[in-house]
Amino acid sequence: MCSALSLRNLISGVVVATILTAPALAADPTGLWQTPVHGGQVEISKCGTNLCGRIVASNNLNADPDLKDVNNSNASLRSRRIKGLAILTGFTGGPEKWTGGTVYNTEDGKTYSGSITLVGDNTLKLTGCVVAPLCKTQTWTRSR
Repeated sequence: MCSALSLRNLISGVVVATILTAPALAADPTGLWQTPVHGGQVEISKCGTNLCGRIVASNNLNADPDLKDVNNSNASLRSRRIKGLAILTGFTGGPEKWTGGTVYNTEDGKTYSGSITLVGDNTLKLTGCVVAPLCKTQTWTRSR
């Protein structure tokens, strides 16, 4: 017959072993992210099973909230507003890396193939490529 102390030690050992061997929960990429350029903020959310992201704020939007997408390579889209504009679309995968998406750059009006890699709970790397290896990577920091 087990003593209460032995049973307690056994249960404690099982709990500790379970905690140590349980997989870590993947960080969630959804939320508000600070970009390193022009004080930009992008809200990343789920769009169906994909990740997408919209421009929420920037220094330029603070100066002119009605700023338009004037650099768009498609002239018919140049009158759309920058605020709320989807710049990240179609990213699939996870829990740490999402690929197959596109990144729209409002500065040159072009769309690039991209990937999003979660480096930690509060850091992600966004990569946009004309064609690999012609890529640029930015590090974004979680705002909330």
